[in-house]
Amino acid sequence: MSCRPLVLLTAAALALVGCTGGENDDAGGSPSGPSSSDLPAAEAGSALDLASVCPATIVMQQDWQPQAEHGGMYSLVGPDYSIDTDAKSVTGTLVAQGVDTGVSVEIRPGGPNVGFQAVSDLMYLDPDILVGAVNTDAAINAQAAGRPVVAVTSQLTRSPQIYMWDPETYPDATGVADVLATGATLVASGRIIPSLLASQGIGSLDQLDASYEGSPQRFVTDPSIVQQGFGTSEPYTYEHEISQWGRPVAYQYLNELGYSIYPEPIVVREEDVTAQADCLERLVPVLQRSQIDYLLEPELTESTNALIVELVEKYQTSWTYSPEVAEFSAATQLSDDLVHDDPASGVFGQLDPERMAEIVEVFVPVLQTAGSLPADAEVSAERLYTNEFIDESISMGR
Repeated sequence: MSCRPLVLLTAAALALVGCTGGENDDAGGSPSGPSSSDLPAAEAGSALDLASVCPATIVMQQDWQPQAEHGGMYSLVGPDYSIDTDAKSVTGTLVAQGVDTGVSVEIRPGGPNVGFQAVSDLMYLDPDILVGAVNTDAAINAQAAGRPVVAVTSQLTRSPQIYMWDPETYPDATGVADVLATGATLVASGRIIPSLLASQGIGSLDQLDASYEGSPQRFVTDPSIVQQGFGTSEPYTYEHEISQWGRPVAYQYLNELGYSIYPEPIVVREEDVTAQADCLERLVPVLQRSQIDYLLEPELTESTNALIVELVEKYQTSWTYSPEVAEFSAATQLSDDLVHDDPASGVFGQLDPERMAEIVEVFVPVLQTAGSLPADAEVSAERLYTNEFIDESISMGR
């Protein structure tokens, strides 16, 4: 997530990559650790019995490389997991609250592993994918393009995206607006967030250099720029892991500047709200709790982060991810209030109708200005989400 280019590519423009199983299966887990057979099985017909209502393997599609921001999803992978290094996927028993749910879970990474295709496109290309992670602004585009997806729960509540700058170059700056007011170049990928800020009088699209591809080289060699990043990653990596920099960066969360989307909520194809209703009735509460458990149970945090780091190493892409960054991310998600109960209801994972309506009102013109949404597009906020599967008893207070 921290280095992913914020681009929206259509399925027609790219070939499908990495969405089918490969031949190279690498057994994971700890040989001395528990296996799925050591776990208690869900009681038949109980809330954790997914076998009677869900596919035998629940396929989940992420939008980027494995990372701690996806911990709620990866924490469901049981200790008997196997890694397919060809297809870039991990499969294991789906374990929720220490219980074998009777089905398997397969998690597929996105980004370069799938040719940078949008998750919504992948879901319509491959019906095996049951759920995906799709930003609300991307879901607006998907609905207008005839590939509608519906958010069934959130896991991250506020976007961790930041714009960062060098505090030594701009010692008096207190926010992004101060730095961009100097005429600084904004290095980012895509025009959506720059268009949003420009609509508020924060910077100009003339300052945008849309060439950002994740490398720290530009920022290190030209500390006059403003650069995109994530508050759950770059503040740590630039200070502790990028030796050419080795000091703090200054930054501001974009959710403070109107980037009000739900970041990577769990979505299904629109038709599956009905077709998979029985499964979603049990699976959605599992996903609500999995994010809370990942962040609040230290042993689960540690084991999930270890899996994430292992996957990054085994997939052997250009993505790198250290245990320290994973630990920093999980802690920051809590300390910076990026994960919290829905303020309107007090329920974790519930989607706020007023917030959804506001997102559509704000982002439709922004997406049109950015060139990713047709000028005549008609978008319905009500079609972007449903709370019908939410367990209203679930909150961060447990």
